[in-house]
Amino acid sequence: MKVLVTFALESEFAPWRASRNFKSGRWGSADVRFTTIGHAQVGVLITALGPSRARLESAKIVWGDFDPLNFCVSAGLAGSLRTNHGVGQVLVARNVFAKITPLDTSSQSFPSSEALVAFATECGATPVDRFYCTPRVIVRAEEKKLLGASADAVEMESFGVLQQAREFGVPAVAIRSISDAVNQTLPLDFNLALTSEGRLSTARILAQLAIQPYALPGLMRLGRQSKQAAQSLCEFLDAFILKVAETGRPLESKVSAASQST
Repeated sequence: MKVLVTFALESEFAPWRASRNFKSGRWGSADVRFTTIGHAQVGVLITALGPSRARLESAKIVWGDFDPLNFCVSAGLAGSLRTNHGVGQVLVARNVFAKITPLDTSSQSFPSSEALVAFATECGATPVDRFYCTPRVIVRAEEKKLLGASADAVEMESFGVLQQAREFGVPAVAIRSISDAVNQTLPLDFNLALTSEGRLSTARILAQLAIQPYALPGLMRLGRQSKQAAQSLCEFLDAFILKVAETGRPLESKVSAASQST
């Protein structure tokens, strides 16, 4: 069995990388870290932040009939949009949605694999209806509370990854661990620290801190929460992938993009 797991940032992947023997390699034209869990060969791809970047980077993976991919997990951290989702809680989304353009009131959604949602739930993840995938970091608690009317958590990559998986008929699932609560405003505007490649610039973060030194305690708190959430997520992924790889329960059969669109 061959499994792709995507993270936006190295920091989200760090606890898993530290606990397992990952080896660097290539998968298609992408730089990937590989390990084995049970009967599964697992490849981890770091995509950078944002749905467009996630789709662009995941498209470099071999998705087709040659060296086929059995399933995909879009993993990482997320902001809670509901008061009942706490820091370190692992959520699995039945659907991921995004606005097609910033000025468009319509939206588009992609479902997670029902079988993978069921496996994740059995492994302790909390099933929720929807993640909202956004091209920018949601900073203020007031905006998170408003978004909570239509989604359980906000993140930035699953829409692009599930879109890519759908095109090749590969079962995929969106799984996130909560790093910040719905009532928590982020200490800095991380949108100002994003590079054009979707990376967080340490220099830009320090530049903001130089202007807003009072943000340092909040930044340290967010760092602790993010570390806790990443640790919780990686422990979950170990159990989840092992269960899927070892069980005799089949996933959905691969279907063509044409048949999915009918």
